[in-house]
Amino acid sequence: MPFSRPMPGIGRSVHELRLKDRSGQYRVVYALVRRDAVHVLHAFKKASRATPATNLALAKARLKEVMS
Repeated sequence: MPFSRPMPGIGRSVHELRLKDRSGQYRVVYALVRRDAVHVLHAFKKASRATPATNLALAKARLKEVMS
């Protein structure tokens, strides 16, 4: 499984970085808004197989805020 994957359901140029260690699995959702800027929209610890809708909604709301 790749360490990073696109998340077009949240927005264009949004990706999810996957991290894993002994304490669990973590996700960082980030956006490449411009060539010289990376915006971290949300970071969280995974507790289930599917990404909770609340985490996706929060990342989407933060992307909207960054884009305005």
